[in-house]
Amino acid sequence: MGKIKITQVKSIIDRPKRQKDTIKALGLRKINQSVEKETSPQILGMVNKVKHLVKVEEI
Repeated sequence: MGKIKITQVKSIIDRPKRQKDTIKALGLRKINQSVEKETSPQILGMVNKVKHLVKVEEI
């Protein structure tokens, strides 16, 4: 599969603990930080749960 670049664009302050944990599991800690991940059903599911907090680009 391909790769995707995930960038956190909104703060996790005042978000449910589940969303905070998902952002941390993706490897994000700060706003505007980006990580590259292999596309998999698990990663896409995590991104879908926090899509309002991140920006996703295909590489």
